[in-house]
Amino acid sequence: MDRNEFINRLFERAREKAGDAPDFACEACFGSNESFEVQVKNGEIYQYNVSGGGGLGFRVLLGGKMGYASTQIMDEDAVDMLVDGALENAAVVESEDRQFLFAGSERYPELKLYEPRLDDIDAAQKIEMARELERLTLAQDKRIVQVEDCAVFSERAESAIVNTLGLNVSTRGNLMGGYVGAVARDGEKVNTGFKLFFTMNPDEIDLEKVAQTAAREALSGLEAERAPSGSYRTLLRNDAAGALLATFSGVFSADNAQRGLSRLNGREGEAVAAACVTLKDDPHRPGSASSTPFDGEGVATAPKAVIQNGKLTTLLHNLKTAHKQGVTTTANASRAGYAAPVGVAPTNFFFEPTDTDFDGMLAKLGDGLLITDLQGMHAGANPITGDFSLAAKGFRVRDGRVAEAVNQITVAGNFYELLMGVEAVGGDLEFHAPGGSCFGSPSLLVTALSVAGA
Repeated sequence: MDRNEFINRLFERAREKAGDAPDFACEACFGSNESFEVQVKNGEIYQYNVSGGGGLGFRVLLGGKMGYASTQIMDEDAVDMLVDGALENAAVVESEDRQFLFAGSERYPELKLYEPRLDDIDAAQKIEMARELERLTLAQDKRIVQVEDCAVFSERAESAIVNTLGLNVSTRGNLMGGYVGAVARDGEKVNTGFKLFFTMNPDEIDLEKVAQTAAREALSGLEAERAPSGSYRTLLRNDAAGALLATFSGVFSADNAQRGLSRLNGREGEAVAAACVTLKDDPHRPGSASSTPFDGEGVATAPKAVIQNGKLTTLLHNLKTAHKQGVTTTANASRAGYAAPVGVAPTNFFFEPTDTDFDGMLAKLGDGLLITDLQGMHAGANPITGDFSLAAKGFRVRDGRVAEAVNQITVAGNFYELLMGVEAVGGDLEFHAPGGSCFGSPSLLVTALSVAGA
């Protein structure tokens, strides 16, 4: 049946079964997704995947408890299944935390999150783009002997939240991107380089630039050697710094803080980073698939500084965590999908850049280490303590100039201490998007990191 008709039936049935309960309310969250990806190898299609789907998540608030259920099929049988499942789920909830459904904000921002021109790029064109990206990468240098993981992808998504308190919001978005891995060989020396891109604007797609970047990364490391062990003043390039922020972003979640999983609990107003550090969450950033006019509970979003000039101004909140702390939600309620429970997550999370370009950051470093790649985040980083020990690649820097490449080193430190040890922030802000959030950073100059090498 029609989605709106199904939701109306669902709400009517839920009211019937809830009876005269004074605190009863219910909500439907709809989500759909269409994705395309083609991988090529040696000019031929290696993998081709087109998928799509969607469904509806249902929440019931009764007796102060929240119950969940979900379905991919919206028919009459699903109505009773969802209502019964959500009510049964609410009955067994043991948490004493107060739960909320939201009646709606007074106004919502108007964001351009859907680019119709992306729909005009058909599958054949995307396949040819992937082949062209492979060709361009191989053509950069005769030492680029192989291309791995070369792909072009696209995605369209729609979401809507409707509840019995009057909330009725919806949004849709799309994006396109790709990635390429280059393998360089010179005699017995082998190194790899990788570059990912994604955008809502087809005019921004520059396959030549993507190929050049991946090839340059691969070629620059062919002569790499292990650096001597020790403590180094370190410049974290924008992508490496962004990867660290993504890994430790959970420490800024009020939900984690309230559960003892972050050392930032109760530290609002205190200095938690160097004075040159400002960390923002901007759900209205143009051109980002993570931007949204409302969060996972239907609350209107707004940009905010989580750290302002080194001081923690707020953690990221949903309605539940905000109530527990006696503050206003930051509209960072998140759902991993229509069937997922409500959590807390950033949208477009990034360190605010300055006007210092990359060469200027190298000059500020003078002598030290430039880190261009960090690996092993899942195994080598502890999101609770902030400790990390990660395989890394990069370069020695001498007199403000990039010198010899280094690899097979391990960089160790602590994220909380790293924030306090930032000496300078660059202007080369770059974003990447693991999961449902988007993380960005310019290059960061830090006082010291421990390096295990030769």
